[in-house]
Amino acid sequence: MAGNSQRRNRRNPGSKKGASVGTGGHSRKALQGKGPTPPAEARKGHPKQRAANAAVKRERDAKARAGMRRAGGTGRGGRGGAGAAELVVGRNSVVEALRGGVPATALYVMQFIDSDDRVREAFQEANDRGIPLMEAPRPQLDQMTGGLNHQGLVLQVPPYEYAHPEDLLETAADAGEDPLIVALDGVTDPRNLGAVVRSAAAFGGHGVVVPERRAAGMTAGAWKTSAGAAARLQVSRATNLTRALETYQKAGLMVVGLAAEGEAEVADLDALSGPVVIVVGSEGKGLSRLVSETCDLTVRIPMPGQTESLNAGVAAGIVLYEAARLRAAR
Repeated sequence: MAGNSQRRNRRNPGSKKGASVGTGGHSRKALQGKGPTPPAEARKGHPKQRAANAAVKRERDAKARAGMRRAGGTGRGGRGGAGAAELVVGRNSVVEALRGGVPATALYVMQFIDSDDRVREAFQEANDRGIPLMEAPRPQLDQMTGGLNHQGLVLQVPPYEYAHPEDLLETAADAGEDPLIVALDGVTDPRNLGAVVRSAAAFGGHGVVVPERRAAGMTAGAWKTSAGAAARLQVSRATNLTRALETYQKAGLMVVGLAAEGEAEVADLDALSGPVVIVVGSEGKGLSRLVSETCDLTVRIPMPGQTESLNAGVAAGIVLYEAARLRAAR
């Protein structure tokens, strides 16, 4: 009514939700439909959606594992073949590897990483060496590292290209020198391998031979311990160490094994001045039976102290020094 339009607390026609005349409220937005019901796989929390998500994750993980197998396979890179690709994980480990000159193909960095001195140093080292920086989300790094605590930094190390055992003979021939080779039997610690490589390079060796199985390979740890010597000295991998030693014997090299109960002392062995292979076993087990039987001679390092054995890196260094001394005196 007209008289009611001026009364107090009158209704304002524009304040009511939706249409106010002739609809009965049926066209209010709250009552409007939301379209067709989505399928179960698209409904959040529905069992079928969880099953579909799990299937997608399994497929993604399978593809990732296949990619890692392709990246880390044992493809042949020359006569010696290639090792497996490796990931160095964690800020301290990555920085130490970069400081040690470990070769790398990429440095993966987590998105929105909290920077500190280690991260800044890793960036600087990678930039100085031309190593690509790859930004990746945390889930990708978690998947790459198998859930390890990567702290936002992952360094990708390429497969090591092993030489063939006979390549070491060619290296000595090219240098016009008698071969001086170190063979490791059952040494499984990469740091010992790196130490042997460093000593062999320091004392004029022409290479190191490791078995293909049950032995340390040229990992990032071995590279770091070698202090850069791995870039100058060849490491070869033998499918069968005994056969490789027999091949060296046929080429005129004397095979000398280190043993606690050796037949002679290192200082009395003039054979070190000629073509020779020095075979070093593991600290715990020493030389294996077949390798020991293949050796032309076994020698011992006299130790007047209470220590019963030396690790492979120290033992090889002592004998290599003696070989270098005898060769310099010729």
